[in-house]
Amino acid sequence: MRYIAYVLALLAGAALSFEGAIYGVLGESLGELETSFYNFFMGSIIMGLIWIFFGKGKLSYAVEAPKWSLLGGGLGVVYLTALVISVPFVGVGITMVGVIIGQLVMSMVIEHYGWLGSRKSRINKEKIFAVVSMMIALIFIN
Repeated sequence: MRYIAYVLALLAGAALSFEGAIYGVLGESLGELETSFYNFFMGSIIMGLIWIFFGKGKLSYAVEAPKWSLLGGGLGVVYLTALVISVPFVGVGITMVGVIIGQLVMSMVIEHYGWLGSRKSRINKEKIFAVVSMMIALIFIN
């Protein structure tokens, strides 16, 4: 199962690069905010249909969930809008490397402190070296 998760993560990363490129172009035609709205509108319709036919959870329990756990939707808007704005200026590659660096740094902090229910994993020199290497890659990709 672990290897399937790795493959899914790689596929998700590839999909995000396509999404960034597509929405970067669309943002120049529609506008940045309009493109983000379009993405979430279409995504809501598609997920709504999938939910109707295949959903097994109880969406009504969202009112009982910890309030902080509902922030994901807002963070998704921030992420996508940042992509739509960044890609036309710096390109897909640089934008995605920047996204990955941000993910690595924040993931390390979250796991270091065990925030949001994650297991604790101390920041060590290898992790710092990995982030510094990515920052160097960002400079060279530029």
